[in-house]
Amino acid sequence: MSRIKQAFETLEGQGKKALIPYITAGDPQKEATVPMMHALVDAGADIIELGVPFSDPMADGPTIQLACERALAHNTSLHDVLGMVAEFRKTNDKTPVVLMGYLNPVERMGYEEFATSAVASGVDGVLMVDLPPEEAIDVADFFKSRDLDMIYLIAPTTKDERMEAIAHAGSGYVYYVSLKGVTGSKALDVDDVARNLERIRRHVSIPVGVGFGISNGETAAAVSKVCDGVIVGSAIVNLIAANAEDAAAARTDVSALVNSMRTALDA
Repeated sequence: MSRIKQAFETLEGQGKKALIPYITAGDPQKEATVPMMHALVDAGADIIELGVPFSDPMADGPTIQLACERALAHNTSLHDVLGMVAEFRKTNDKTPVVLMGYLNPVERMGYEEFATSAVASGVDGVLMVDLPPEEAIDVADFFKSRDLDMIYLIAPTTKDERMEAIAHAGSGYVYYVSLKGVTGSKALDVDDVARNLERIRRHVSIPVGVGFGISNGETAAAVSKVCDGVIVGSAIVNLIAANAEDAAAARTDVSALVNSMRTALDA
């Protein structure tokens, strides 16, 4: 059983929802990433989404675009990111890690080499924003044969037939983009999320995580009532940016935010 599946099954047995924070690897420095990953777990994270820096993160808003710029300024590569996961795994063999990013760095490495190296490093799943299921047919075997979960995005505008394709191709969980637009958007309508998740669950049987527009414990708790996991990115990345020169302070502030969300979810 994959770490991701095990995590969701354990949480379901406990009557809890998954808290899934996102950080960009290498932001603001390479050496800050692994300690931040451990801090996220200590604060209550169940799964970590680790962003692979890319020069043109088209689905992301200014917050994560700038995080990618900071990471790339220190030449953070896909090889570096895999090394960070391997370092994390030296002391944490339980928390699932999902790499989130764009196709170009993976294509440059080669799909087979990437899949093999990712699993060897301790990666559990991948979410490539610009690799929809219709275009993943030729590469899916590289991932599935190594038990690497392929996680896909579902948006409010996704048609039912495309949800069927995602349900067939995806594993681990699906990422429901709760808002039209880019990451960092603000206005979140929980009732609208609930209506869309009711439709999604008619097609998708694996867990559904909700992201975009979640920035505090109150919103996280409200959304968690209708989904299986809450995904938080820009709010965390903003705290890292505000403490770019002080890694310890960044961990303190991020831990406080994540812990407040964990407390709200469990309440």
